[in-house]
Amino acid sequence: MSTNMDNVEGNVPIEEHESDNEKSKPKRKRMKDRSEVWEHFIKEETHTGMEARCKYCGMRYKCGTKRNGTSPLWAHINRCRKYPYNTPKESKQSLLSFKSNKIESGCTSGLSYVKYDPTVIRKALSEMVIVDELPFKFVEGVGFKKFCNVMEPRFHVPSRITVAKDCYETFLTQKRKLKLVLKNCNSRVSLTTDTWTSIQQINYMCLTVHFVDNDWNLQKRILNFCPISSHKGEEIGKEIEKCLLDWELEKVFCITVDNASSNDTAIGYMRRKINGWKAGVLKGRFLHMRCVAHIVNLVVSDGLKIVNESITRVRQAVRFIKQSPSRLVRFKKCVVEEKINSKKLLCLDVPTRWNSTFLMLDAALVFEYAFERYSEEDPHYVIELNEREGKGCPTSEDWETVRRFSEFLQVFYDLTLRVSGSLHVTSNLFFHELVSVAVLLKDLMTNDDVEMCLMATKMKEKYDKYWGDPEKINMLIFIAVVLDPRYKLDYVEWMLIEIYDSKHAFVLVNNLKESLNALYEEYRGSSGDVIREEVSSSMDSSQFSPKQKKLQYGWTI
Repeated sequence: MSTNMDNVEGNVPIEEHESDNEKSKPKRKRMKDRSEVWEHFIKEETHTGMEARCKYCGMRYKCGTKRNGTSPLWAHINRCRKYPYNTPKESKQSLLSFKSNKIESGCTSGLSYVKYDPTVIRKALSEMVIVDELPFKFVEGVGFKKFCNVMEPRFHVPSRITVAKDCYETFLTQKRKLKLVLKNCNSRVSLTTDTWTSIQQINYMCLTVHFVDNDWNLQKRILNFCPISSHKGEEIGKEIEKCLLDWELEKVFCITVDNASSNDTAIGYMRRKINGWKAGVLKGRFLHMRCVAHIVNLVVSDGLKIVNESITRVRQAVRFIKQSPSRLVRFKKCVVEEKINSKKLLCLDVPTRWNSTFLMLDAALVFEYAFERYSEEDPHYVIELNEREGKGCPTSEDWETVRRFSEFLQVFYDLTLRVSGSLHVTSNLFFHELVSVAVLLKDLMTNDDVEMCLMATKMKEKYDKYWGDPEKINMLIFIAVVLDPRYKLDYVEWMLIEIYDSKHAFVLVNNLKESLNALYEEYRGSSGDVIREEVSSSMDSSQFSPKQKKLQYGWTI
């Protein structure tokens, strides 16, 4: 039995087992060749043996031996970043990072954990495009993709179409949030709007809302930026109405516009609509607010015409220097030789904006002696300026005129900066600035300098056109100062008597008092009933004395 078993175990079964192995080898090879994983890999023979190279990322794996199966290849395909059908999977393990923001009180370090979330990264990408005003095709740049690959290799940079959709979704989300804030806001809102025409001859309108939120913080938001058919007042009014209906805004206090005649028509249209909504204050009496900065612009522009020749010569001199890089280099050499230590640079103005003219003159005055030296070194400077509009180089008289006028313009430039602020309330500053301008013009009208006197007279005429007629002045300019506990009504009355004649001052004071009383009655009628209901519902009147009951029901004592 043992011999037979030895024969069975030693000869016949072994030969059959070896033959089975030999027959099974080509079968295994055929099975490997037929595996679907080889649709994603290419076999290559190297000096170290056979290797499988990924078609997408180029990763190499050993293959061709018994120990190298297809399991590593399948594992690689499932996690390959460049395989187009792989979806990003959230990692179960968080990564440690140091917070860049402030550490909360009680914490000992800024070490925290973060998880890879492509949704958050895409949202941040869309916000970057919006905040930095980048074009959508920015995300398809080679440099940006390389940067993202270094920062987070797992993140797949979306196309510009996807980024555009993300930006629009961000806009809709923020719009819903702002609409909810405006709906729950306890205060009224004020609007500013302006229209202009682009170089493509397309008319645009921008509408901005200003309001004080429930935390007493001043807020400024752009509600709409849209094309309009024309600059006619009726079209502007309809577009403003359409925007307010879209945002569900009715409690509008005032609308600030420039002094174009079409804006008067637009405000009249909006006054009728807001009164129809029964949401106006005193039937829209204070709805039309003229832009103070624009009026200052018009006032100063009239004064600029008096000294136009001197300003024109300086402008032509600056333009000549900036027309050529070689001229600018030679001019800088003159600045060094004249030992002028200044970081200011020559700049050209926009003739329709007086503040840019002031900045041009203020910078040119510093380099007065450099201009004189340049005229001695470059003969073309004198010849060419004599042929231009100003008819010659700036003379010492021109520089003196420009210097006096620049000092005068400094007051209006500072005024414009103060009343144009958007991060703080400026309504209580308007009256003080108007008073300072009126006093300055009154002093200059009695000046011995004929040019300055003539200039002040021209500016005073334009000043009186907008702020001289009591019927055209919005009383909110004075009411804001009356409500300021530092000044009150007596101060405003005294200043009105100082800057206006007795007749106009009397009318303005009466209008101011009448407006204050009307506003008080308006707000008492709209809010008194609500307050009394809240007080009566929350308190038991039997707990109070007769004097306290009178206070509860709003009676006079």
